[in-house]
Parts: sequence; C-alpha cells; structure tokens
Amino acid sequence: MTDHANRGYRRMFDDDFSVGLFFPITTADGPIPPLGEQTELAAYAERLGFDALWFRDVPLFWPKFDDAGQVYDPWVFLSHIAANTEDVALATGSIVLPLRHPLHVAKAAASVDRLSDGRLVLGVASGDRPPEYAAFGVDEDRTDELFRESVRTLRTVWAEEYPEIDTPFGSLDGSMDLLPKPTTETLPLLVTGHAGQSPEWIGERGDGWVYYQRTAEGVAEQVEDWRAVAGEKPYVQVLHVALAEDPTAGPERIHQGYATGTDWLVEHVRDLRDAGVDHVMVNVRQTDPDRDVRAVLDQFADEVLAEL
Repeated sequence: MTDHANRGYRRMFDDDFSVGLFFPITTADGPIPPLGEQTELAAYAERLGFDALWFRDVPLFWPKFDDAGQVYDPWVFLSHIAANTEDVALATGSIVLPLRHPLHVAKAAASVDRLSDGRLVLGVASGDRPPEYAAFGVDEDRTDELFRESVRTLRTVWAEEYPEIDTPFGSLDGSMDLLPKPTTETLPLLVTGHAGQSPEWIGERGDGWVYYQRTAEGVAEQVEDWRAVAGEKPYVQVLHVALAEDPTAGPERIHQGYATGTDWLVEHVRDLRDAGVDHVMVNVRQTDPDRDVRAVLDQFADEVLAEL
C-alpha cells in the first residue's frame, strides 16, 4: 500500500479485489444521459456494496465521440455526491491534466478530499479527443510533457509548504502556498492508459494504472508486465456491461465490454481477479431502456458482487 493511502484508496485496494460503478448510472440509450436520480442512485449503489463511484471529465461534448460522460462538471458533481454518501470511494476516470492548470486541479482535488473525509482517488489522463486541445489552446504535440509537468506540480504543492517550482504553466517562488492540503501527504494518482508515458514512468510516479477492457488472457500478460515495473501497485480495468435480465444470456461483445447475463459475467470477473486485476469499474450500458436501473443494480449486487 502506498504511503499516501487515503480512505478512498484503502476502500478500493485494501482487500484483494473490489468493484466500482461509473457515472452516469443509467440503462438509457444515447450519448447524453438523463440527469435525474443520479444522486439517489449513487447512495443506492453505496448501500448495495459497490466500493467506488467513478466520475468522468468531459468538458465539451463531441458528437463524433458519442459520449458526454455524466454531463456535470466533475468537481461540482464530486462535491455533491460526497455530501450525499458516507463511505464509498470517489474516483475520477479521469481528469484530463493538459486541459487544466495544475494549481486549479490541486486546489479542487484537495478540497474534495477534505470535504469527503479522504475519499478522493484521482485518476488522471492526457486526453483522447483531439478537438478539445484546440478549444483550450493546448498544443497537442506537448500533451505528453504537460501531463508529466502537471503530475510533478501536483505532488509538489500538495506535499510542500510554500514550494518553489518552475513549470510550463507558471512558477512559484516560495512566497505563496496552496490550501487546503489533502488528508494525506499527497493524493493517490491512477494513470489512465499510457498518457504518453513509458510503463516505467507510470510505475514509478503513479499509484496505480487504469486500463481498458481486455480478455482475461491479455490482462494476465499485461498485469505481469505492470508488476515488473510497479511492484504491487494496483491495476484497474474498465468494463462496460449491458446486463441481461436472463442470467444465462450472452456473451456478446460491445464497445469496451459485453452484453451478457450474470452466469458468464461472474466467471469473467473472477477470471480478471485471478489474472491480477485489483479493481473493476463497471459502466452500466443500455439493455432494455424500459428496465429500471435499480433492478439492474440489484441483479448485479445479488448475482455478481455476492459471488465475488
């Protein structure tokens, strides 16, 4: 366990395996989700035993990408959900660092961490929607460098009082300090994808790695490579699931996951766990749009979580 293991990080990784849930929590179809009931569904998911709630960072909707995330600004929504839950980890999947000034990220993240009593786990990424870079005046060719410098700045201003640091974003000369500081020396950072960095860089400077859906066999090979550069730092996988009411249904491939019943899904998630995955974040996808999402969450809890 990393030295900066706050309450959220411990909730996700103290045990051998955990499962989280992506916002938006919905069975509706389409790129722009319904916004009602998300707060109530978050509290409901916590009661069912999900270990983490995951928040997207999608500043601008690009129809070609066909995904608006949870629509709400992640920092505002994090604070709102933190006030309406008690113990579940709050994780970002993921804050796009090159699009944001790291001092703003540092202050917002430390604020959410304090207000949630140490439940924030910060997933970070370099971005994957090219038009966003132009919209924010960011040189796409520099995103790798900006990501590295953002991480360095975050670590510095969280851990040090009145730091001195020069970065492409600006300089601190030791006369000013960032407040509040997080509940631990520095917030845990989970790097998503490669973010333009080498596995060695991620293994050394990150507190875990988030990667996209792969077969259990592919995951086992990737986890082995990850352990070689990162030791026992966690490996997290994204899994999109269109859960059929019939437990014997499926599986059929969908983007980043499967449409399936729970019989196969239990075995698949168990295989991921046995391959070395520490946490699976589940994105509930459209199955029957007339089916209440609470029924899907109940089924997942009763037939999947209970078995794991």
